[in-house]
Amino acid sequence: MKKMRKLVCILLALSLVATGFTGCAKAKNDKFYIGGIGPTSGDNAVYGQGVQNGAQLAVDEINAAGGINGTKLELMFADDESDGEKAVNAYNTLKDKGIKLLMGTVTSGACASVIEKTNEDGMFELTPSASSVDVLKYSNMFQVCFTDPNQGIASAKYIAEKGLATKIAIIYDSSDIYSSGIEASFKGEAANQNLQVVAEEAFTSDSKSDFSVQLQKAKDSGAELVFLPIYYREASLILQQSSDLGYSPKFFGCDGLDGILTVENFNTSLAEGLMLLTPFSADSQDDATQKFVTAYQGKYTDTPNQFGADAYDAIYIIKKAIEKSGATPDMSIKDMGTALASAMREISVDGLTGTGMTWSDKGDVTKTPRIFVVSNGKYALAE
Repeated sequence: MKKMRKLVCILLALSLVATGFTGCAKAKNDKFYIGGIGPTSGDNAVYGQGVQNGAQLAVDEINAAGGINGTKLELMFADDESDGEKAVNAYNTLKDKGIKLLMGTVTSGACASVIEKTNEDGMFELTPSASSVDVLKYSNMFQVCFTDPNQGIASAKYIAEKGLATKIAIIYDSSDIYSSGIEASFKGEAANQNLQVVAEEAFTSDSKSDFSVQLQKAKDSGAELVFLPIYYREASLILQQSSDLGYSPKFFGCDGLDGILTVENFNTSLAEGLMLLTPFSADSQDDATQKFVTAYQGKYTDTPNQFGADAYDAIYIIKKAIEKSGATPDMSIKDMGTALASAMREISVDGLTGTGMTWSDKGDVTKTPRIFVVSNGKYALAE
């Protein structure tokens, strides 16, 4: 009986060891294994979920068409909850599983943490939406989205060219590199455009629920327009509290506001007339956008946001870089990274978020900005 129990224990131990090896097994060199990192849970989950879905849709399309020179792609995605430490842990896990290039991370703060690791490994990294210039630190890193300075500059120029306002208030998150980066460049360009910043009000991640003080100062300053280089959840609170205050200026923001129409329990009529600089709208009627939206809705029963479109473009950009470089799955991480980084500086890509997209030596993208306005509960291209 003792021998039987001993045998059972040995077999159980061997089973656990085998299971452990199976879970830790690395990917083979039969595919291009692409890592993805972003918040699929937490406050910014709508960003990460959109990126994961958009990227997977592109991977499925490419594989259905025969892959890249006959080689299929596989996306491995991990949640980071927009946290730098969790993003690094996610990267290490994905690398252990065998990824050789990274599509991510989604948010700027988390991305700024991960680039230290990808640079150390020589891994190619293309972020769909981390727009801070802080992530463009090394030669292995590229963006699909506009940089924060470019967003701020383009916003100030548009406001001035269209005569939307002369007196402007800014409400921004001083604890966030995305928000503070756009704020700084907007303020600089506003001066060049003879726009007067009459109120400059900050908040932090520890105090982002009550904006009554910032709004009262904006109102008292006579600001005709409030610039919001922030994320959509905070913006929804600001619009609601501004209405409660009886203050009705124009509101203008950047790509972080994409998603405001989907905030639970938010009265979307408060967003009517809101303008934002963003590269994509699911309501656009061009053939490429409508084809993407139809496919996305069919697969996920949801409407894609800008982040999904950025990620969809990211996978096709990676495809073109692989084709241009001649990279193969059996390459080392470093060799593949070098090959793809070189190709990125030579290719041009037409995508959902921009036509004729090219990349500088610094890794930032060149494309034309687009401004949308919320009209009748939808995004419409501004004139």
